[in-house]
Amino acid sequence: MLEDVIGGNTIENWGISILIVLGTILISKLVSLFNQKIIYTITRKTQSKLDDIIYDSLSSPILFGIMLLGIWIALQRLVYPEHIKNAIDGAYRILVVLNVTWVFVRLCNHLIDNYWTNPSDHSSKAKKQTAKMIPVLKRTIVGIIWVIGIITALSNVGVNISALLGTLGIGSIAFALAAQDTIKSIFGAFTILTDRPFNIGDTVRIDQFEGTIIDVGIRSTKMRDYDKRIITFPNYKIMDASIVNISAEPMRRVVTKLGLTYDTPPEKMNKALELLKEIPNRVEFVSQKDLVANFSEFADSALMITFVYFIEKKGNIRKVTSNVNMEILTSFNQAGLNFAFPSQTIYLEKEK
Repeated sequence: MLEDVIGGNTIENWGISILIVLGTILISKLVSLFNQKIIYTITRKTQSKLDDIIYDSLSSPILFGIMLLGIWIALQRLVYPEHIKNAIDGAYRILVVLNVTWVFVRLCNHLIDNYWTNPSDHSSKAKKQTAKMIPVLKRTIVGIIWVIGIITALSNVGVNISALLGTLGIGSIAFALAAQDTIKSIFGAFTILTDRPFNIGDTVRIDQFEGTIIDVGIRSTKMRDYDKRIITFPNYKIMDASIVNISAEPMRRVVTKLGLTYDTPPEKMNKALELLKEIPNRVEFVSQKDLVANFSEFADSALMITFVYFIEKKGNIRKVTSNVNMEILTSFNQAGLNFAFPSQTIYLEKEK
């Protein structure tokens, strides 16, 4: 009975091939058990993440490779028509390349998950922004790896890659033209992620708009302005815009122009300058560094003083500015210094 022929092969050959497949399944189960009980335990005990990444990346593809090898051996023992043999050979060439591609995809995913975030960056805002962009980054890289793997697999079975790429190129051009703004915004998101001109929660000025960044997405970035309105910017426009990160400034520079009346004597002008230079001692969060107070010009209706001071980063800009202005008003009034306002003096000459 074992010598009876079914489908071009004896029952004995069919039975041996089936046993090889069953044995391959058993071997893959044993390898999986060995990996989980021995290899997994060893890798988890080490301090390095690299061995964990390699284990997680290779475990499933290795089992799949064992199955492919066992089934390949089982099929090679059998006799079948040439066109079926060629189809099986082509399918195996594709599956082997795709299995190797799968290894690279898993390795890339694990590397990004473990090493993408900069360990020296302790800013929760920056980590939040980076975490939002990691899925986009992973999908893009994984897509590129799979495309390369599929093209390589098709090339191994004799597909004309040049003609295929030409066809895909025409379709890609049409797609790119239809979705060019979206594609530019996605690249803009990567630019924001890598260059980090700002983080979520920073106060920034983008062109003529100023406010707090509340979200950075794949396509757009959202800002809440001082009127509590949300402004949405396409990411590709942010790449071309001038960005001022106000939160990144170490101190805020404030320039104040003061005008005193023309009847102010030099002694009182000096007194005014001394009072201004004492402002950091009287108002909290005003820096002593780079403070400037000088008699700058003779204007049309006032003697002008230019007062430049810096507000420390921890100070509230509006509150400190108000406190400085109030201190100037109080101290100048107490010193008898009169502020000027636009005025004209008309002299009439009486004829004799």
